[in-house]
Amino acid sequence: MSNEPQVPETSVLAVASHVVSGNVGNKIAVFVLQSMGCEVAALNTVQFSNHTGYKQWKGTRVSAQEITDLWEGLKQSYLDNFDMMLSGYVPGAEAVTAVGDIGKELRRKSESDQRPGSFFWVLDPVMGDNGRLYVAEAVVPAYKSLVHHADLILPNQFEAELLSGVKISDSASLEHAIRVLHQDFGVPHVVITSVSIPLLSSSSVATPETPHTMSVVGSTMTSDRRPRAFKISFPVFECYFSGTGDMFAALMVVRMREAVSKYDRHNGVSLGEKRSWLSGDDVDALDLPLARAAEKVLASMHEVLARTCESMTAEMKAVKERKGDELDEKTLHLIKSRAAELKLARNLGSLRDPTIEYRAEKM
Repeated sequence: MSNEPQVPETSVLAVASHVVSGNVGNKIAVFVLQSMGCEVAALNTVQFSNHTGYKQWKGTRVSAQEITDLWEGLKQSYLDNFDMMLSGYVPGAEAVTAVGDIGKELRRKSESDQRPGSFFWVLDPVMGDNGRLYVAEAVVPAYKSLVHHADLILPNQFEAELLSGVKISDSASLEHAIRVLHQDFGVPHVVITSVSIPLLSSSSVATPETPHTMSVVGSTMTSDRRPRAFKISFPVFECYFSGTGDMFAALMVVRMREAVSKYDRHNGVSLGEKRSWLSGDDVDALDLPLARAAEKVLASMHEVLARTCESMTAEMKAVKERKGDELDEKTLHLIKSRAAELKLARNLGSLRDPTIEYRAEKM
């Protein structure tokens, strides 16, 4: 394989949290994007010692005004030329609005230059998971008023329910939620990153080691906003991780850009010059660049999580052998949280050239 990056030259503005130690938010995004050939400007929305899964941390959140000031600082030095924007965790509704203003300004700039495909916004609406909000309630309407400006959104199942207003309990309600996001909100591309309801699959991905499965469900809308939905089922590791959504989002930025570039070369078209990189209505769900991108993202995710789980199991076994029952519950949790940090630096091959095991299927 060539050492040249598979993605075209790409400049990304990454807006997300930052931790001094560990791998979440922009700590993941910057490493992944740079490792795969992108130039990255990181606008950090929090500065914490470690992620909140440790249940103790120090640090500060950035205000909406500070976000705006940082953006104005970039503009005054002509450092505001970006091909893509990735937005993740943002603390509070006012800060969400401030980040949204940046995305909208970059969109207007691309349109005023008459190059609508020259800017693509990937928005991860970080609000909560497993039925629980971990942001202020005011953040939900802030995102609902913003998502139609994005090109691709990456909610988990709970966040998709919050945005669409549809409780996802089966395949029919899942497809309804996607239709709402396309038709009512006008979101061009949607990937729901962790669907826990059972979805019929033509092949079983469960194994004795990983008997439980989940799915990623994606869709690119047609010109009249109809869904073109696909699903990818994958086995779930019996391990606790933080930062998986951040890793998924960063990988999706690269793989979507790469997939569109490859699609244009193979088909002699200029999809990358169209706003939101929307494929023609004749393109089948399984041939969408979004589906190709999601397959590669999940391939990298699976390999990195497998190696993280192996490392974590070995580390915790060694701790128990050394300490036995001496550790109190709090200390054991802190050690386990550290062991569960995603193992990225030693697994560059998994990021850049993973083996694709799980393929997209039609809904």
